[in-house]
Amino acid sequence: MKRILLICCLFIGVTTASRAQAPHTGTTDPAEKAKGLQKQLKLTNKQTEKITMIYKESAEKFDKIKADEHGNTNKMLSSVSTLRAATIKKIKTVLTPTQVAKYDKLVKETSQSGNNGWSDGWSSTSGS
Repeated sequence: MKRILLICCLFIGVTTASRAQAPHTGTTDPAEKAKGLQKQLKLTNKQTEKITMIYKESAEKFDKIKADEHGNTNKMLSSVSTLRAATIKKIKTVLTPTQVAKYDKLVKETSQSGNNGWSDGWSSTSGS
């Protein structure tokens, strides 16, 4: 009986530890993020390419902000907010009016949930 209990506890511990270290489901790779938008918004290949470039540019700018502010979140907040707004605006220029409406909904949902997602565009490509 003790052996079974010990095995169960060990199993639960290993399962919990593996879930705690699971990678974040959101992606910071610009191409993957653009492909995600392509599925959600039914983008053309050309639109997806343009959005990939927007995400790449945004990620580079985010990395520069992060380096300039030495990772100080309080100092980065203003610059990142401006970068995020500019990225969203650039993405909207690539979309059709119907896609813009869907994208606005995704941005709103992302903001309310506090997740990185479709709207961020400024996440580091390095994943940090």
